[in-house]
Amino acid sequence: MADSWFRRTLMRIGKRVRKPINGVLSKDSLVGDPEVFDPHVFPWAKLLEGAYPAIKKEAGEILAARDRLPPLYKISPDHKRIADDHWRSFFLRGYGVPVEKNCARCPETMAVLEQIPGLMTAFFSVMAPGTHLPRHKGVSKAIVTAHLPLFVPDDPGCRIDVMGKVYRWEEGRMFVFDDTFKHEVWNDTDQERVVLLMHIHRPLKLRGRLLGKTFLGAIQMSPYIKDAKRNQDAWQAELDRIDAEQERLSADRL
Repeated sequence: MADSWFRRTLMRIGKRVRKPINGVLSKDSLVGDPEVFDPHVFPWAKLLEGAYPAIKKEAGEILAARDRLPPLYKISPDHKRIADDHWRSFFLRGYGVPVEKNCARCPETMAVLEQIPGLMTAFFSVMAPGTHLPRHKGVSKAIVTAHLPLFVPDDPGCRIDVMGKVYRWEEGRMFVFDDTFKHEVWNDTDQERVVLLMHIHRPLKLRGRLLGKTFLGAIQMSPYIKDAKRNQDAWQAELDRIDAEQERLSADRL
């Protein structure tokens, strides 16, 4: 009961302060305040595009066992309003915390991600055919959202709308936007759409950096982020249990 009250209180405070904070961050942005960025204003965009073949290869190996990928809302419950089992995830880093076993399976991807200053979150975002994410928006202008498209259907039914303008992903070319603007996503095709989705600190003046760091730090310490880490650990523990049981059964047959 006390935890529920704390969460509601935290949510109310967050909603009250985020608009004025985002106003300051908008003014202090060193890359302007567009809805969708020219990706190459960020030095890391070229780095990621150059590593696209290696990252795509590792993502393909992960996708070979799709049933091991958790629906995003089961890791991050605050996505439950917009997501269902059609949107799955393979987390490499969540709010600055690496998922060690997953990172070990993607060494070339991690070698690139470790060169990106200010990387907070990175995961393979897998949208099954028929996925629709209704219009929604993120919380803080202290970060930008970056997609490295890896497997994208060549079909206009796979698209993202940011503030009324429709965009399509192009494999190997970065797509970077400010998710505090309303956006909506569809995969109205018969193929999966897979991107490496990242949240990265926005370049800001000193005042903005300090304010953004404080706000994101409060989010990172919130029950929502702690829940996500527990959920990821629980999912991995269950996979480990299943693997161990399968190994035992195989050994018994020998």
